[in-house]
Amino acid sequence: MKLSDFHSTTWPENRDGFTTHLLITMKKIILFLTVLCFVVVSCTKEKTDYEAEIDTEVTEHHEFKEVYAINSDGYKISIEALNGTFYKGYNEIRLKITGSQTGAEADATAVTFLPIMSNANGDRTSCPHRYDLVYRQDESYFSGYSVFTDESGAERTWELYISFTIAGQTHTVKQNISVSEQTNQNLNMTTFTGKDEQQYFIALVSPQKPKVGENELVAGIYRYNRPTNPPSGDFPDASQFSYTEVSGFTLQLDPRMPEPSMGNHSSPNNKDLTQQNDGLYHGVVNYTMTGNWTLNFILLNQQGQILKGTVVSTDFTPGVVGVKSELHIDILF
Repeated sequence: MKLSDFHSTTWPENRDGFTTHLLITMKKIILFLTVLCFVVVSCTKEKTDYEAEIDTEVTEHHEFKEVYAINSDGYKISIEALNGTFYKGYNEIRLKITGSQTGAEADATAVTFLPIMSNANGDRTSCPHRYDLVYRQDESYFSGYSVFTDESGAERTWELYISFTIAGQTHTVKQNISVSEQTNQNLNMTTFTGKDEQQYFIALVSPQKPKVGENELVAGIYRYNRPTNPPSGDFPDASQFSYTEVSGFTLQLDPRMPEPSMGNHSSPNNKDLTQQNDGLYHGVVNYTMTGNWTLNFILLNQQGQILKGTVVSTDFTPGVVGVKSELHIDILF
């Protein structure tokens, strides 16, 4: 049966009208398929570029290696960090003091660690750090950390000031150091001023290499202690460069994929970060796939008051870059 026969048989009184309607419908279908093909091609191109962007190998570092060795007053001060490198962001520090000649462990006490950065104008600042190092008897080293806020460069230089006491005598040493760029975005950090006008720092500690699924998320949260008195004594006066691990805060977490093709969607089973016995903040982040993620935060103090951060809409927004909290850290794996 021909199409004309079909028209005649079924709609004999409205054949021309039906034909016109059919043609309009077919044009709409063709237009829809054209748009669909364009969208598919565009999304495929965007996805291909996106996959190329994330095609990087994230290296995990688990071995502590010597970064610097300082010989002074007959003693060797060995400073160790992961991969034997100081990076911008959180660095766990291990410090060992031995006799320069014998190599035997020295009976040192009151070991202090103070990093100071100088800029091109001669201004000096520090960064979150543990000033009084803690002795780990089981492994014979002094433990601490430093959250370097900038990498070294032509306009920024870092120095370490270390002191320790042996047999009632205090020894002091100074060492120029280099801080490298942190290429692992899973260890990014951020600095901000809270609603209480205090300066805060959030540094991601782990995971170095997330997996698809639930990951323990660990971060350090620190506050700068503004000096209450002018400097005194010989430089550096540690009271001018003091930081605190904030206690009893809550870091609310809302992870999103901000890429336009992802629609800023989130994931289930995430847990806010709260402080544990190690002084760090622990929570759970669920990455449903690899790619660009934004960790949106809201920081609450002990009273539950918001110090920084905004709620992110739950709307699915394909085609546009996702909105982020005013407090966030971008990661990539």
